Amino acid sequence: MDRFLIVGLGNPGSEYVNTRHNIGFTLLDHIADSCGGSFSAVRYGDLLEWRLKGRSVLLLKPSTFMNLSGKAVRYHLKESGIPLERLLVVTDDVALPFGKRRLRSKGSDGGHNGLKDIIAIMGRSDFSRLRIGIGNDYPKGRQSDFVLGQWTEGEAAEINTICTSSTSCIEQFVLAGVQLAMTGCNKSEERP
Repeated sequence: MDRFLIVGLGNPGSEYVNTRHNIGFTLLDHIADSCGGSFSAVRYGDLLEWRLKGRSVLLLKPSTFMNLSGKAVRYHLKESGIPLERLLVVTDDVALPFGKRRLRSKGSDGGHNGLKDIIAIMGRSDFSRLRIGIGNDYPKGRQSDFVLGQWTEGEAAEINTICTSSTSCIEQFVLAGVQLAMTGCNKSEERP
């Protein structure tokens, strides 16, 4: 059976629930709710196995905090024997407008500390990532407050729709591969 590792980046703890920086956790929780599964505490995170049309998809929410995500990713890739080309990291991105998604097969960290740590620990940047736009409506010097802040009421009302369309991107990644999934997920410039 083909196996995949989907890592949603975020920070553990109730104070980070529903914050912009935790969109990776939010998306994986959305998938868990949709498939009726629940996460189990494991080393370096919470894990859920999602069966998708004959594939085993491991959903991981690292417990190492955002800036130390690399340790959890490296451990679970090795522990599960999943090759790097079947890894997908889900993260927030201030460079993208709210709700916009970008799937890439490789790239830089783009200033994101979670991606930066994964690249540093893994020693490579050729892994797939799904970036979900959180916008950048914050005053100069206040980026940290913005990304760690709660969604506005208007944004919160759209999160379920964003998670549903992002789940579709993950399904395409698993079932069709990153190249076809990039075409499907990145073709539209419109918000979900």
